[in-house]
Formats: sequence, C-alpha cells, structure tokens
Amino acid sequence: MHAKYTGRCLCGDIHYTAAVEPLFAGNCHCTDCQRSSGGAYIPAMFFPEKEVVVSGDARYFESMADSGNMHRRGFCRNCGSQLFAKFSHLPGLLGIKAGTLDDTSRYVPKLDFHVASATTWDFMNPQLPKKQGAAQG
Repeated sequence: MHAKYTGRCLCGDIHYTAAVEPLFAGNCHCTDCQRSSGGAYIPAMFFPEKEVVVSGDARYFESMADSGNMHRRGFCRNCGSQLFAKFSHLPGLLGIKAGTLDDTSRYVPKLDFHVASATTWDFMNPQLPKKQGAAQG
C-alpha cells in the first residue's frame, strides 16, 4: 500500500497513513471546533476508517457537538495533539485534522461550513463555497 497521506502527532507517538483520497475536505467553523482547537476553525478531511492505518494509541474524548450528535476527538496521550474525529451520525468515517499531515499542502478544502458560527475575526477564503450549517444535509 502506497500512502497518499501520512501524518503524526507533535511528539511522534502516533502516526497514520491513508492510501485513498478523502471523501470530504473542508473547514468547520462551528463553536465546538473553535473551542476544542482554540482557533477560528478546524481544517478536516474524512476518510473511510478502514482505509486509515494508525500506529500508536489515541485517547478519545466524547462531547455533544453543536448539531446534537456525539463527537469523539482522538488525541495523543503524551503531547495532546488532536488528530482524529469520529461522529455518531457518520459511522465508518474517520476525520483527520489537516494540520497533522506530514505534507500539509495535500489538504485542499472544498467548503467552509458552519459559517453562521464563525468568529468576527475569522478570515475565510472567498473562493470557497460557504454553508451556514453542517456540510451534509
């Protein structure tokens, strides 16, 4: 398997590879993502979970997202880097935070979503489509 996407946490305890293209790539501006990241949005890519090989043991924290769905965030137990996301309404998919990629230029967002929750100081790419709420539905 030739990995198209590789990445890791800050300390290197967790690595991942994916040999397929993401099913979705976009910037989430919801309040939940702002609070968990400490930034204006989270750049995320979603892959079929079975196509992502993870080495290392991520710890998951579960919370209720703005949508009312359960959101599980996977992070490194050692350095605290947030790497992964799993949503109750998207079984079988694994979200990967684009900032953890070894080659961040591989991330190509297709959409800004939950823009109704964006902060006043958030600057979005004017060329990307905008969606007020969730990327799906």
